[in-house]
Order: sequence, then C-alpha cells, then structure tokens
Amino acid sequence: MNVILHVDANNFYASVAIKNNPTLKGKPLIICGDPEKRHGIVLAKSNEAKKLGIKTTQTISEAKKICKNLICLPPDYQQYKKYSEMLFEIYKRFTPLVESFGMDECWLDVSGSIKLYGTPYEIANQIRSTVKNELGITVSVGVSFTKTFAKLGSDLKKPDAITVIDKSNYKQIAWNLPADHMIYIGDSAKLKLKQMGISTIGDIAQTSPIILERELGKTGKKLYNYANGMDDEKVGEYYAEHIPESISNGSTCEEDIITERAAKSIIYSLGEAVAFRLRKYGLLANGIGVNVKNNEFEVFSRQTKISVPTSDAGYISRTAFENVIKNCKISKDNPLRTITVCVYNLTKGDEIIQDFLFNSDTKKSAEVNRKLDTIRNKYGYSILKKAIELEETFKCDHTRLDNTDE
Repeated sequence: MNVILHVDANNFYASVAIKNNPTLKGKPLIICGDPEKRHGIVLAKSNEAKKLGIKTTQTISEAKKICKNLICLPPDYQQYKKYSEMLFEIYKRFTPLVESFGMDECWLDVSGSIKLYGTPYEIANQIRSTVKNELGITVSVGVSFTKTFAKLGSDLKKPDAITVIDKSNYKQIAWNLPADHMIYIGDSAKLKLKQMGISTIGDIAQTSPIILERELGKTGKKLYNYANGMDDEKVGEYYAEHIPESISNGSTCEEDIITERAAKSIIYSLGEAVAFRLRKYGLLANGIGVNVKNNEFEVFSRQTKISVPTSDAGYISRTAFENVIKNCKISKDNPLRTITVCVYNLTKGDEIIQDFLFNSDTKKSAEVNRKLDTIRNKYGYSILKKAIELEETFKCDHTRLDNTDE
C-alpha cells in the first residue's frame, strides 16, 4: 500500500519572520520587495493579512489600501534557507524518501515507516507536532495514496491541519473541487478545459482519456490518471540528484528601460548569471526564453528552441536580446520595467557546446568560462562583470537578481 504525504509549511516566509520576531505575532504583515527600487510586490503574507483579503502578487499600494497598518518586511532568504533545511531534517527522520517541491513543501513516501511510527494519520500528526514544537512554525499535511491527492489534501485545510484522502473518499472530497485545484493545471490548461465544458476534477475523471489527450496532448492523459487516483509517480529520495526543468534570472529596474542599449546591458547581465548556474549544476540548455514587463504590467514572452545545447552566456544573451528587439519597440513611449532571461529543457552536460562541436572558438570560450567559474566560486559571483554590465546609462540593481529553478 502506497502512503504518501505532502507537507506544506504555512505562510512560510511570514512564519519565519514572526518566529524571529515574536512581537509580530497576530499582526497583518507582508513580505515584499523594496518599493523604492520598484520591487513593490507582495511575495508572502501572514494569516492575518490573508484574512483581510491581501493576496500574493498584489502591489504594496493595493495591499495598503486594504490595511493601512500593514507591516511590510523585506525577504530574508538566508533565514528561509536555514529553516527549510531544518524542516527537511525533521522529515528525513521518518523516511529517506523526501522529494522537495520548493523551500517550504515536499512529498514523503512513508509506506515503509508504518511499523515504526504508526498509522498514516499518526505519522502525519507526529510530523506536524514535531515541526511546531521544534521550529515554532506550522505545517499542513495531506495524506493519500498518490502524490496528486496528497498535494490536494495539504491545500484543503490550513493552517496546522491534516487531511486524509484515501481510496474510500477521494471521489467525495476531490471530484467536486474546481479543476484547477489539481496540481499541474495552469492557466492555459484551465482555459482549454473550460472550453470543453470541464469545470471540476470529477469532470476530468469522467471524460474520455482519448478526448483529453486529443485536446491537451500528453497532459490530458496525465490529468485523467491524476483525477482517477491512478497517479503512479514515485517520491524521489532527498539525496537523489534533481534536474530542474528551467533556470531563470530576472531584474526589475529602478528606472524605465527606454533604449535598446540599456536592455542589452541588463539581458547580458542576466544571461551571465543564468549560464553560471547552468555550469554550476552541470547542465546544458536546449531552449532559451525571455520575458519582459512594461510599466503598465503587460507581459511579453518568447521562447527559442536551439539545435545544439549550450551553457554559454554569450549565446544565451544574444538569443534573448534578439527576441526582445525583434518583438519590442523600446522607447520612452514604450518603456520596459522588468526583464527575465530563462533557459529550459535542460540536460546533463559539462562542456560548453555552441555552433560547432569542435570549433576552436568554442574551446576557448569553454576555457574562459571555467576560469570565470573558478574565480566566482572562490570570491563571489559579483567579483567579475562584463564591461557592458558596468554602463551607467540606467539604474538597475544587478546585485539583486531574482533567480528561480523549477
């Protein structure tokens, strides 16, 4: 019998802030970017702020309209990392099968732990109470026989709660929920399902898998299996190597980006950071993407598949920049606010591969990058910058690059 838990730390960023400063307990607070540097977005919120209707991704000004006495705190990623590591150390006491789904949530396969720690519910309760007693934060736990339903369970009751979804009750609990409550259903899939007249998880479960696959491709077949409790995906070991699907770096500038030269400087800085992380993980990219947001918060994105995988900053940056200038007319009338460079469809590989496998320029580039990586790993990433990153034609905090591995 498979017994899978999904454990999700409640309001993680805010909970860590309150743990480190107990005077904040019971007060509405948000973790947010710096409004002076135009990072004024709500990243996380306390339970009190949530009850008032404040939502993640709102601007700080929108949140303050809801609550004038709202406490605004900057993110502290070092503390989040510290508490995340302590969380996972607790989880590993119960099973080695712990698969991360971000800093604050994960799956655990406790099928082999029942004889040691009791029933699935008892194991979930031990984890919940241990985290609360040792770290002073709370978690919600979903208990089920598949990863999908375990994740759904942890989302249903918050904070400090346990939800069991088993083979006897999953239809009653899951099937009446909106379709997008199920993991892996994004905006595009939600829209497609709506066009098909599918609004609940039960609708997905009772739709022919042939029709779903025809309309949604391979994703459609997977959604059918997930909704019917036929998700056979295994929980990985905590120490197992994880290859992210994508890596991205983004930056929001203090001033509008109104020239192609300024955009190029930012993109090359971001591309350098992305490439450094690719090589650090020993990965190569098979696709390069760029996302831009203007000062009206309108978003534009492009992705380019490449024939030969790469981890070279120059190639990544050039491709991203070309996509921007081909599709965006940057000017005072059409300024950009945020730029993100990403790479996707990643594979293992430790050599820089560019246009030709045995091109002498490629070998020189690989050697230069290896030396750059050695210096940065020893003295810090910011110790070296390309000349284009040092131009003073705009104000952009290159030391604060939002990065994501998914």
